Amino acid sequence: MSNVSYHISNLLEKMTSTDKDFRPFMDSLFMATNDLMLELQKDSIKLDEDSERKVVTMLLKLLEDKNGEVQNLAVKCLAPLVSKVKEPQVETMVDTLCSNMMSDKEQLRDISSMGLKTVIAELPLSSSASVCKKITSQLIGAMGKQEDVSVQLEALDILSDMLGSGALVSFHSSLLSSLLPQLTSPRMAVRKRSIMALGHLVPCCSPALFSQLTEHLLTELSKAPPTSMTRTYIQCLATISRQGGHRVGEHLEKLIPMVVKFTSVEDDELREYCFQAFEAFIRRCPKEMSPHVATITQLCLKFMTFDPNYNYDDDEEEEEDSMDIEDSDDEYSDDDDMSWKVRRSSIKCLEALISTRRDLLLSFYSSVCPALLARFKEREENVRADVFAAFSTLLRQTRGGSRKGKFAGLAAPVPVIVKALHRQLKEKSIKSRQGCFCLLTELAHTVTGALEQHIPALIPGIVFSLTDKSTSSTMRIDALSFFHVLLLSHPPQAFQPHMQVLLPPVVACVEDTFYKITSEALLVAQQLVRVMRPQGQTATAGGFDPKPFIREVFSVTLKRLKATDIDQEVKERAISCMGHMVCHLGDHLRAELQGVLTIFLERLKNEITRLTAVRTIALISASPLKIDLSSILPEALSVLGSFLRKNQRVLKLGTLACLTALVTHHAATIKPAALEPVLSELPALVDESDMHVSQVSVTLLTCMAKACPSSLAKISSSVLPGVFRLVHSPLLQGGALAAILDFLQALVTLKTSPLSPPPLSQLLKSLTDPFHSSQSSVDGAVIHRQSYHSVARCVAALSSACPKETPGTVAVSMYLLSSAQIKSPGSPESARVLALLCLGEVGRTGSLGGSKEVQGVILEAIASTNEEVKTAASCALGSMAVGSLNDYLPFLLKEISSQPRRQYLLLHSLKEVISACPASSLSPHVESIWALLFQNCECQEEGTRNLVAECLGKLTLVNAAQLLPRLKQQLKAGSPLARSTVVTAIKFTIVDQPAPIDSLLKDCIGDFLKTLQDKDINVRRVALVMFNSAAHNKPSLIRGLLATVLPHLYKETQIRKDLIREVEMGPFKHTVDDGLDVRKAAFECMYTLLDSCLEGLDVLQFLDHVEEGLKDHYDIRMLTFLMLARLASLCPAAVLQRLDRLIEPLKATCTTKVKAGSVKQEFEKQEELRRSAMRAVAALLAVPEVERSPSMADFANQIRTNADMASIYQSVQGGEGGGFGPAESMDMS
Repeated sequence: MSNVSYHISNLLEKMTSTDKDFRPFMDSLFMATNDLMLELQKDSIKLDEDSERKVVTMLLKLLEDKNGEVQNLAVKCLAPLVSKVKEPQVETMVDTLCSNMMSDKEQLRDISSMGLKTVIAELPLSSSASVCKKITSQLIGAMGKQEDVSVQLEALDILSDMLGSGALVSFHSSLLSSLLPQLTSPRMAVRKRSIMALGHLVPCCSPALFSQLTEHLLTELSKAPPTSMTRTYIQCLATISRQGGHRVGEHLEKLIPMVVKFTSVEDDELREYCFQAFEAFIRRCPKEMSPHVATITQLCLKFMTFDPNYNYDDDEEEEEDSMDIEDSDDEYSDDDDMSWKVRRSSIKCLEALISTRRDLLLSFYSSVCPALLARFKEREENVRADVFAAFSTLLRQTRGGSRKGKFAGLAAPVPVIVKALHRQLKEKSIKSRQGCFCLLTELAHTVTGALEQHIPALIPGIVFSLTDKSTSSTMRIDALSFFHVLLLSHPPQAFQPHMQVLLPPVVACVEDTFYKITSEALLVAQQLVRVMRPQGQTATAGGFDPKPFIREVFSVTLKRLKATDIDQEVKERAISCMGHMVCHLGDHLRAELQGVLTIFLERLKNEITRLTAVRTIALISASPLKIDLSSILPEALSVLGSFLRKNQRVLKLGTLACLTALVTHHAATIKPAALEPVLSELPALVDESDMHVSQVSVTLLTCMAKACPSSLAKISSSVLPGVFRLVHSPLLQGGALAAILDFLQALVTLKTSPLSPPPLSQLLKSLTDPFHSSQSSVDGAVIHRQSYHSVARCVAALSSACPKETPGTVAVSMYLLSSAQIKSPGSPESARVLALLCLGEVGRTGSLGGSKEVQGVILEAIASTNEEVKTAASCALGSMAVGSLNDYLPFLLKEISSQPRRQYLLLHSLKEVISACPASSLSPHVESIWALLFQNCECQEEGTRNLVAECLGKLTLVNAAQLLPRLKQQLKAGSPLARSTVVTAIKFTIVDQPAPIDSLLKDCIGDFLKTLQDKDINVRRVALVMFNSAAHNKPSLIRGLLATVLPHLYKETQIRKDLIREVEMGPFKHTVDDGLDVRKAAFECMYTLLDSCLEGLDVLQFLDHVEEGLKDHYDIRMLTFLMLARLASLCPAAVLQRLDRLIEPLKATCTTKVKAGSVKQEFEKQEELRRSAMRAVAALLAVPEVERSPSMADFANQIRTNADMASIYQSVQGGEGGGFGPAESMDMS
């Protein structure tokens, strides 16, 4: 016998021992059972057949023990035991537990129910049919025990658990047949549990069974059953709609009229259930509910005012006596009145409509908005809270779908909203006041400044909630939070007249003992400081004097600032609030200022508060009041310097910004020696590993060069190598490059001194040296193309910084010309390429004029045999033409016409001219450029045509009103090549920033999109590319056209067999799909529309085409996997509706293997496909309730059990334990 079996035998022997001395009874049994549980929980334990049988028998016996603790331990032992024993023993357990569950003894029945639930929870999904059949038949038998309700209820509970786990798929039909009769049980508790069980059944049952259930409910409802039965059936409808989701959609045409009919029955509970059913239909099937929206809206509007037992006195609404308002809730009370449930459910139904149908917002403002406003007077607190919640949803939807027209609909009701709410803000009901503040917060966020005229009406309500002794902490926090939003979203002048009333309650909240109230109050106090004197205003500007209020705010803030034994959030906000006081009102704090600054210095040295202190010192140093910081500057600079060594990136960036502010505004009071701790740390920060930190560091160096030149000269030798490495880095661009250009210009303009920085020639040498070596490398790495452009910009910046009368500029120009003409065999081409680019950048400023020598050098370079040199020459010519338009443009146009072999390069130059020159300079030349471009728009070379199109598009921006109609005309007259050029040109008129052309383009883009129906496939492809650009950069241009464009877009996603041909390549035949590029363009458009125009898409129709794409070519499948992952997070309900059809292609991709003997690329492509498909699966598994789908549950189980697929799943999840939870870290690349 093995050790495990021996040990367990000993434990079982202890449990069965009858020796009174050996078993001081319960203690020994309890300890033995506990030891057995610990043993069973070990993964390594293996039981032989005899041990299995003995353990199961003993545990089942212990369930009948008289001691409750022993019984509970026995139940806990069942959980690990289920997976350790073979099936016959599981059957024995289930049999015994089911029998005991129907026992007459209540305690045994309860413990057996617990045991059975425990066993079911641990049963694997792959449990054998015999175990499930045993449980099911026993539970169905238990349900039939009409005489014992508690047994029925337990059976229904257990059944719900089993259905929820998806273990009874093959028994759904018999279970449905058993559950339906329970809906007519005389016991309400049985009916409710049956509805819950049906709710667990519908997500995972077959469509046929779902239809059977729905038809049964329809049939029963059509028989006009008693009201109590009708309630049950309607409740059941609402439940299966909530749980079954989209499935109920196909039955709505029959269901809606039936439910509508029952709203006219005089029964409040039935009406409540009807509206709950409507709400479920709306949330689960918004598209299918479209024909019924008007009907349901009318019903909701009718019944939200349904209050037959109460008369709302209109005169009372005009009362202004706040005491009367506070007692209004006690005027009427009727415990039997259920009409409030009808009102509440109808309002919740309206909220569901508002949240799911953003497209109907305008109509909601005309119909629903006034009705909700009228219900602000609702007498029942819970219903009133729902009215506020519904109106807040309306505001949120307005903000989410920000269209100017919709805001117009909101402007009118603002006075009515405030009038209705300002009385509610003095209600004694905390729930009502919280609802008011929530609604007003949404209103302030949605329409900035909307409440400015109504602030006097709102202030009493805010003050009441802050000062009322019966107000809870949560209420105070909500009031302060709303007040903070109000202060942020409205001009200071609106609050200044009320400062005397507003400040005392806020100050009292700052002194509150609850840290959350103190923290929120400090935020408000900070904004009130801004109100007292907005930035840049003089002492008493606008007739408001802040002096009487300063002492009050200062004393409470200082008390919090000095305290060290308070919450961190309070510490940080006290520092920030005091910082704003010093920044805005520092001239009123002369006596106390030095003490406050000393505290800031202490907080700067504290690890917990240092980041807030850094930001506060930066704020104070930039104050227009020019606060004297000399007392803390030397020590503060030393501490700030030490922060530059820290790994905390946020602290590092905050410190650099603070130092920049200090150097910019307080250079006169900073001694050079005080900057040394900072200067010694800066060289290490100028590194390509963090471009943003490098940019901010270089900006600080530039400020030092201008404000403290002597300090900078000392470290130029240590900083410059890092700056040059950055210039030569392929990552340098944008803000970091601009910062370096400013720094170099500041460097060469420093006044000469014994410690002057390197001369211009030395800087030029350091910049260009790597390009003159035969290896053309920086630190052993080949120089990247971006480095050439960065160095060229630097050279041009140095040249322009030199005064014109000095020989600097001339020296630069001569050096560049000589380098550009180098032709010696030993000289690297990189030097020539760089020199040409530098010439172009220097020429961009116009300093080279129209020099014939320069023109000759450029033309000679364009004729070079080296591609890099030719490209550089092309860039240089374009840049110089920007600087001297009249000198170079005619020459450039002439060359384009006369040199067809150089046309492509010269068009690049022209593109640079059109892109960089201001419209006023280009206007005289527009006609000549336009004519030249149209001469070349039918070129056979696609690259040249694309360049022509880009030039045309950018030229159209110069004078859109005149040129856009001319482009439109060309659509009718041109050949397919010309049409494709014109459509591509439109793509380049769509820029991501607002532009004058936008309104013109919106009017005529529909004409250009008609080319989606062009006979030529290439024209259709470029039209799709243009449409994609519009959807990405300016979705407003195409939103209104989606209804007409989408059918043509979807048509292009289909595989066309007439475009597939076979090409013979020697002995092999190769299939070529000429329609692949256009399909790919169509799917790219679809992906873009998900981000920019989701509300204009019919998601189910969209999914039909995604489904087809999942079976298409490799490139398209990769796109559709991304789309599916995106859709799973954006429209989970629609994805669930199509889930069964989407799973198959995903499963096919994940399980497909490449044929043996295939090339390496095939293996790599298939592996990438599988990873991409698995990302989509991970996104689907993150959708709530997705595994209720049998096909998804089966596929998820397949992934878990297949080692290969499980490893891919774990890798796309970021290796986070391989759990099948939400795909939070899903890579969308």
